[in-house]
Amino acid sequence: MFPTPIEKSSPGAQIAYKTLLPISLLIWLAPLLAVALFSIKPDSDFTTGNYWGLPSSFEGFANYGLVFTSDMPRYMLNSILITVPTVIGCIVLSSMTGFALGIYKFKANIWVFFMFVAGNFVPFQILMVPVRDLTLDMGLYNTIPGLVLFHIAFQTGFCTLFMRNFIRALPYELVEAARVEGISEWRIFWYVVMPLMKPALAAMAVLIFTFIWNDYFWAVVLTQGVESQPVTAGITSFNAQFRAAYHLMSAGSIVAALPPVAMFFLMQKHFIAGLTLGAVK
Repeated sequence: MFPTPIEKSSPGAQIAYKTLLPISLLIWLAPLLAVALFSIKPDSDFTTGNYWGLPSSFEGFANYGLVFTSDMPRYMLNSILITVPTVIGCIVLSSMTGFALGIYKFKANIWVFFMFVAGNFVPFQILMVPVRDLTLDMGLYNTIPGLVLFHIAFQTGFCTLFMRNFIRALPYELVEAARVEGISEWRIFWYVVMPLMKPALAAMAVLIFTFIWNDYFWAVVLTQGVESQPVTAGITSFNAQFRAAYHLMSAGSIVAALPPVAMFFLMQKHFIAGLTLGAVK
């Protein structure tokens, strides 16, 4: 029923595992290592075809200096202004909807829950035109609030699924005991349920932060220009009409990847706890 631990496998299987694991890891890391290598190369290496060889000269400081003296800081600020409110909005809405759908029992409970979950099965590419037209009609096109509102609306379904299932795994006796004591539903949510949801909130915050920060599709569809574009779309501003500055794009990509990586390591303990809590049960 369960896979055999590698320690109990045959010697041949253990040797194959120890051999293939580093190779698979190197293959998985190859694109990241290539981007890091490109970010310290001079522009001349790309014109001469030196894509995978060692840099002809170390230009890391010059490349990253150009990145920080360009519009990249503004794009990073835009990403922060988009991602942080989206994470907060998703957490607030999904924790309340998850509490309502996980605690209260009413006839339409499963149908309301299905409405939240159903949106996750719709390919977001088919929503490109109607969403763009909607933002134009509402005056939200090419604005940070427009992108924030869209991301909150699109991510709330997944977050509600996550929070509702987590809340249903909590001991219902705690809610019943609080009701016997005469505590209001709002205080039960805030003082009884919310403290138990901290691991789930941390895990969801890391996931949503990563999703929104790395979003490229909607950043291109709903924004244009330095005043509102996030960093994922702003990296392409290093390209000229007839030429791509791969060294600057690589350096910008490394800089853009630092916040979600830092977010994960800062919340790693709570993230893993939130994903595994209740797994044994």
